[in-house]
Amino acid sequence: MTGKVFLVGAGPGDAGLITVKGREILAQAEVVVYDSLVGEGIFGLIPEHAEMINAGKHAGCHTMEQEEINQILLDKALEGKCVVRLKGGDPFLFGRGGEELELLAEQGIPFEIVPGVTSALAVPSYGGIPVTHREFASSVHVFTGHRKHGEPLQLDYEVLARLSGTLVFLMGVSNLGEICGGLLAAGMKPQTPAAVLQQGTCAGQKKMISSLAKLSQEVQKQGVQTPAILVIGEVCALGNQFAWYEKLPLYGKKVLVTRPKERSKLLADRLRHLGAEVLEIPTIRLERIRNNRKLWKELERLSNYQYLVFTSPTGVEVFFEEMKETGRDIRSLGGAKLAAIGAGTAKALSERGLICALMPQTYDGRHLGVLLGETCKDGERILIPRAAQGNPQLIQEIEKRVKVEITEIPIYRTTYERPVWMKDLQKQFAQGLIHMAVFTSASTVRGFARAAEGMDYGLVWAVCIGAQTEAAARELGMKTVTAKRATIDSLVEACLLV
Repeated sequence: MTGKVFLVGAGPGDAGLITVKGREILAQAEVVVYDSLVGEGIFGLIPEHAEMINAGKHAGCHTMEQEEINQILLDKALEGKCVVRLKGGDPFLFGRGGEELELLAEQGIPFEIVPGVTSALAVPSYGGIPVTHREFASSVHVFTGHRKHGEPLQLDYEVLARLSGTLVFLMGVSNLGEICGGLLAAGMKPQTPAAVLQQGTCAGQKKMISSLAKLSQEVQKQGVQTPAILVIGEVCALGNQFAWYEKLPLYGKKVLVTRPKERSKLLADRLRHLGAEVLEIPTIRLERIRNNRKLWKELERLSNYQYLVFTSPTGVEVFFEEMKETGRDIRSLGGAKLAAIGAGTAKALSERGLICALMPQTYDGRHLGVLLGETCKDGERILIPRAAQGNPQLIQEIEKRVKVEITEIPIYRTTYERPVWMKDLQKQFAQGLIHMAVFTSASTVRGFARAAEGMDYGLVWAVCIGAQTEAAARELGMKTVTAKRATIDSLVEACLLV
């Protein structure tokens, strides 16, 4: 059976700017052929099982030729795969999307186009520059500033100089001097406001606003990294007045979130709302233990327990999935009181219509153990369904204070991930391009260490959710900042300190 190719625009870099449809299609991908301009945060949206093929192109350096890319799309579709051709910005705006469809159309391969947010509009917006404004510009004109090797730019400067609207040049920084000089020679006013916008919508965003006559000199003085775009027109004068992105508290920060994929969205969204560029790179996976006969046995006698203790939202989810699959509901809990290690776990119980009776003020195993030890009576029975490698302090603190019968059952296990991008991430930490890594458990720290084995962990600023996580990070030599409370809100506040 023939597959299908989706030509998807990934937007200008910020993972939040991929369209809803683009995100939905990406979640179904079996093969992803991606470009170098795709924002790193987008990779966290790609299914783990998807085959990933790098078709990136840089100036003077092509991973593969265009004809080879076209053939790969055809071949993978003929294998019956759902193929996503993922391109930065919009695939039809200087993205060679039309060329990539020609072979598919000739061979009768079904395809769809998912437009993307183009950097021609989004990057100026993030720089506070409206490309149109009633008082300054009633039109916007988009050009490529890129030329084929050995060929001149296909620009009619005489025509461009007479345009009254905003001029936007994509991929034009390498030819900045020629473009500015050509417009000046054609009669455009030297004092015309102009801007170079570097790595817009991402942590490396940088804005240089000057006049047309002085812009090249300013760029040479400050330096610029690609990708960058050139904007020329009166609207550029508004860039400082309308600046908004750089005023966000985490502007310019790239943050690595190591939490399991199914748990990272809330934290990642909070950080993005504060201006951070977020890379969701899970370093651990939480796997439910199947055919858990020991748990099934205890489910049969739940009514014998006075306390049911949960140490994570995952524990809550797995426990109640097991109850459902064995034909039980909350009535099987009998009179057991529910204890939770913290607010996130208590919330998971609340979502199932259950009220948490016990929760420590400090969200960790030791304090939960102290609370239970001081609350329980001798002879009572406690069931603790949790991770296979749970914190021993929980049980130790209970047993110090009271004589009870404790049944601890592993219901899920933690396995370590090795993200595809970890090799590049090591380089980014070394260059100071990633500013911090956020850890929500000691196991995420250990997972990071395994995935990035051999790197200098002293380069890492670790933002930790609690004391045990901090201890694991410090043991590796990381610099640490620890949240005051083991909550997402407090963890985000700690990120503001780095």
